[in-house]
Amino acid sequence: MTVAATHPYIEALLRGCEPPRGDAAWLNERRAQALERSNALTVPTMRDEEWRFTDITPLTKVQFQPASAAPRLAMTDISGFIAPEASARLVFVDGVYVPALSVSVGLPYGVVVNHLAAALGTHAAAIEPHLARHAGFEHEVFAALNTAYLRDGAFIWVAKNQKSPTPVQLLYVSTQKDTAAYPRCLVVAEAGSECTLIEDYVSIGSEVYFNDAVTEIVAGEGARVRHVRVQREASGAFHIATCAVHLARDAHYASQAITLGARLSRFNLNVMQQGEGVEVKMDGLALISGRQLADSHTLMDHARASGSCQQLHKCIVGGAAHAVFNGRILVRPGAQLTNSAQSSRNLLLSDKAHVDTKPQLEIFADDVKCAHGATVGQLDQEQVFYLRSRGLSMERARNLLTYAFAAEVIDRIPVPSLVEQLEATVLAQTQSQERA
Repeated sequence: MTVAATHPYIEALLRGCEPPRGDAAWLNERRAQALERSNALTVPTMRDEEWRFTDITPLTKVQFQPASAAPRLAMTDISGFIAPEASARLVFVDGVYVPALSVSVGLPYGVVVNHLAAALGTHAAAIEPHLARHAGFEHEVFAALNTAYLRDGAFIWVAKNQKSPTPVQLLYVSTQKDTAAYPRCLVVAEAGSECTLIEDYVSIGSEVYFNDAVTEIVAGEGARVRHVRVQREASGAFHIATCAVHLARDAHYASQAITLGARLSRFNLNVMQQGEGVEVKMDGLALISGRQLADSHTLMDHARASGSCQQLHKCIVGGAAHAVFNGRILVRPGAQLTNSAQSSRNLLLSDKAHVDTKPQLEIFADDVKCAHGATVGQLDQEQVFYLRSRGLSMERARNLLTYAFAAEVIDRIPVPSLVEQLEATVLAQTQSQERA
């Protein structure tokens, strides 16, 4: 990305972004650095290689402002989004932490789930080495904006050899028109620990708003982190997010990223293998229709030997929607015995639906096993004919096959209630797309 004078859109977003007083010097310094980079970086355009399939011009035409205060919501307003398996839940409304809707019960000693502003007073030693250190903002304007606005967020810490007994749910609720929110999350899983994170973005109503999110996940030696990310926002929303994952020796990371909502969404998932013997599984699903645009970029960076990664990404695209998938596997010099595979499978439900898929392999080691593949097509007519011969209507047959295509990813989510919610959503969307 090139460096230039501040773009008017960035100027508007930064207006009123003043560093708070009383925070630690190291945090103020990182905010100041991010603010400086925000002022220097340009808004990406389709001339930038990493954004050449995604036009964010509609985003820059709306005047967004941070929420001054969160509206009062009752538990009944968000009950349909809650995962009952999660005994710890942090709720943020329009970017503001809401303690009345949050809960943290039954957590053992050595497991901390708290909002970042409070955790800075009790666990600064665990936060300082990692916050704004892994999701680099030096070359990415939206990560820089998020860091410049860093005031609060979610903090999950699991001590050495401890295990979070139930999933932790982070629920980000959007309600207000023309609001910009900057969700932030830091997960630190120390050596030998285990945790499951649900990161869920939802909306109440159908307003136009903007979420600029950054998540950092650090897994120590032998740690196991399961990460479920669901974006099911309003059809007029804008959503741009970065997740940076750093894995020490023998760490395990499993991710399921589900994209259903937003007018325009972009998700960058960057996984760095910092130690030998790392195991990664990355699953992604985008189900979009109308005039939605969903862009997913992933990077699996094998920087050490004996790492493995299995990645499956699926897109189901109806109407005149546009899906983008760019999956990059990088095997650095010395990263011998790497085993990394990637599959991109895409289903088009209409003649106007559009998918751009770009698998990439960059290999600088000679003793590796790497592969990638991509397919784009419509429903198999032989399978449709088979189901119709068993008495199903054309619409029912197509819905069933579309649902089965998505279920392969959804069924891998380790949270039964969330699987049930998403299966119902997918079934409803495939039925509505068929009738459209």
